[in-house]
Amino acid sequence: MPGEWEPHTATWIAWPHNRTDWPGKFAPIPWVYAEIIRNLARVELVNILVNSAKAESVARETLVTAEVLPKSALEPDSPARNVKFWHMPTNRGWLRDTGPSFVKRNARGGKAALGAVSWRFNAWAKYPDWKRDAPVSSEIARIAEAEIWQPEIKLNGKLSRVVLEGGSIDVNGHGTLLTTEECLLSDVQARNPGATRAQLEQLFADYLGARKVIWLNRGIVGDDTHGHVDDISRFIAPNVVITAYEPDRTDPNHEPLRENFLKLTKSTDQSSKPLKVIKLPMPAPVYFAGQPLPASYANFYIANRLVLVPVFNDANDRVAMNILADALAGHKIVGIYCGDFILGLGALHCITQQQPAL
Repeated sequence: MPGEWEPHTATWIAWPHNRTDWPGKFAPIPWVYAEIIRNLARVELVNILVNSAKAESVARETLVTAEVLPKSALEPDSPARNVKFWHMPTNRGWLRDTGPSFVKRNARGGKAALGAVSWRFNAWAKYPDWKRDAPVSSEIARIAEAEIWQPEIKLNGKLSRVVLEGGSIDVNGHGTLLTTEECLLSDVQARNPGATRAQLEQLFADYLGARKVIWLNRGIVGDDTHGHVDDISRFIAPNVVITAYEPDRTDPNHEPLRENFLKLTKSTDQSSKPLKVIKLPMPAPVYFAGQPLPASYANFYIANRLVLVPVFNDANDRVAMNILADALAGHKIVGIYCGDFILGLGALHCITQQQPAL
């Protein structure tokens, strides 16, 4: 599985439609998507999933009004360059978790080829409406003309298709994978009950080419996915990890993020080389109607020569963006306001899925 910073053919995204994900705050969400698509379409193809022809018309109208697409894009025979719509019904639009994990075979010794690992999706073991999302990963892979794998694992003596979301893993593209015990091994999750560390590490080796797995402990407060790693620690280069850190000892995120930071500083990559670990601040805690929300700058998305960063009108917005600008030289750093968006319990990385270039 390539690192996210490696060249992309496209980014896959799904137009928002499930109002229950943003109760009372859905109105601004399509305009946030418009800003995301505006920036992505400047650097790579953006494939947008919509539920129907009517939904496509609504999305196009929003993008035209926001001047992301020209008015001519309303005509079905004249799509704007770098934006393409696909009719594919979904329950939700969190394609990091419902889409495939793309992999590729390097051209050395043979022709380059694209593959896609299609995990089983069960709506984070929390929500009943997931049946439309279940086939999305395989359908995207089919459109991308990728070879498809659906991993299975033996649980209680029976083979079961592996439940996993893309937000629970992060890779360096050279054989090292990051994940959390809270998400994949703890009793609070209900993905693959009884699965062992050894079984999961073998799956990561077989399907993603990960020869080394770094198991962090817990995720951040407000994350209803049981500790997805893309809210806390991310590879930005083969030997460099950016990790969220909260110095305030009274903050409930202080201890879990400190534990993860110390774990990373003592970890090595697949070649037993120490990692360079860069601290990324957290924004001030974000709440809505008394509910803590998983606001984190670590949920950024790396596209071709571009990094989209969630920002929250917080003093640390500028600090986080400067850290990412220094660490990802050659990339344009763009902040996307996610103060309303984060009510959906996810941000920019959660809604995007990269398709690597061959």
